[in-house]
Amino acid sequence: MSLPRFFLTHAATPREGSLLPLEPDQARHLWVLRLGAGAALELVLPSGPWKADLAEINKDRAVARLVRPLDEHREPAFPIHAWVPLTAQLSLLDDVLPGLVELGATLIQPVAYERSEYDAAKTLARFERWQRIVRGACEQSHRSRIPALGQPAAFGALLQVDVAQRWVAYEVRAGEGNPRPVPGPIAFTSGPEGG
Repeated sequence: MSLPRFFLTHAATPREGSLLPLEPDQARHLWVLRLGAGAALELVLPSGPWKADLAEINKDRAVARLVRPLDEHREPAFPIHAWVPLTAQLSLLDDVLPGLVELGATLIQPVAYERSEYDAAKTLARFERWQRIVRGACEQSHRSRIPALGQPAAFGALLQVDVAQRWVAYEVRAGEGNPRPVPGPIAFTSGPEGG
């Protein structure tokens, strides 16, 4: 079984032996797992991932002790931008986000296509939830970085983004097959329309 992994945003310079408080939801997660003091875990700080152990834990509070930095390279070699169509049923994005994280997306960009039907206010209200889903998926899949989650943008504006390739999944009756992948930044989307 892999070790529990949590992302922390502490700005302090990490050192071996440093004690770092975990967030209340992280403490509850460890409590439910019935982990006690001394249990091993992994923390991802802004400076990178660390092996840690639990110094203390109760139902609502946990403190971790940094043991050593981890040398790992789990992120894609080049940026992967996932342009996700916005739809009237915003909960669909809740289901898509974990898969995009597992795929290795470095940017998840909600996109409004010409005929997309969605409520802009509800979309912004759901943004915090989507950030939690992305973070949880990163912890679950042991990513080393949390992908950026962009504010909704129009498809036309995204075509100006500098990437080596842009892929759009759609049905074609006749035409060329998929081009050969070129190493470098890529952006992809399905669609073309939300609704």
